[in-house]
Amino acid sequence: MWPICLLFNKILKAGDERELKGDNLNVIDPYLFQQPSSNIDSHPPSLRRSHFFEVPHINQIYTWDCGLACVLMVLKTIGVNNCDIPTLAELCRTTSIWTVDLAYLLQRFAVAFSYFTVTFGANPNYCIESFYKEELPNDLVRVDLLFQKAMEAGIDIQCRSISAEEISILILSGKYVAIALVDHNKLSHVLQDVPVPGVFSNNSGYTGHYVLICGYDAGADMFEIRDPGSSK
Repeated sequence: MWPICLLFNKILKAGDERELKGDNLNVIDPYLFQQPSSNIDSHPPSLRRSHFFEVPHINQIYTWDCGLACVLMVLKTIGVNNCDIPTLAELCRTTSIWTVDLAYLLQRFAVAFSYFTVTFGANPNYCIESFYKEELPNDLVRVDLLFQKAMEAGIDIQCRSISAEEISILILSGKYVAIALVDHNKLSHVLQDVPVPGVFSNNSGYTGHYVLICGYDAGADMFEIRDPGSSK
């Protein structure tokens, strides 16, 4: 059975002091995941204790295409092998990639997914963050239009938060992987790995970066990820 993809927008707050370990995320305390779910039991007995999808690791090529690399990892996992990052970039027609752009790519390749976000459209408040400041004025109209046309295009966007517990249960079901937008600076402090040369700046503020969450171990309370900006 092919996994269903989940999209999460901006999940790690830069100010979160809780620890991330190894090649995994052992805690996700996100911008999105602020409200606990009341209708999902904590690791129901029927769920396995751990599950990991075999996902090929694909490195990003440029500074801006980590999201495209994550989409490509999903496509390779479900057997779509006639695609590459330049092809996905051509379909997007922009180098300023937002999560909604990834949603349209997944929809184009008939991948079943749900998109969770607490902001419907481009949040103008992001302009205070240097990572967004340069591109945001140009992106506001384009991104808002993509959101407005999403329902007509058959894209499932759920404007709500989702807890880390919900993510773990979905992954343990063996049916889901997730593309998540995180703060790369926070991630890089704890992942002992070799970054891809030349893809990250020295910006000390929030730096948006997409990763693919492809597994979870309930015993260790850790998420397995594939980071397109690192060696694995």
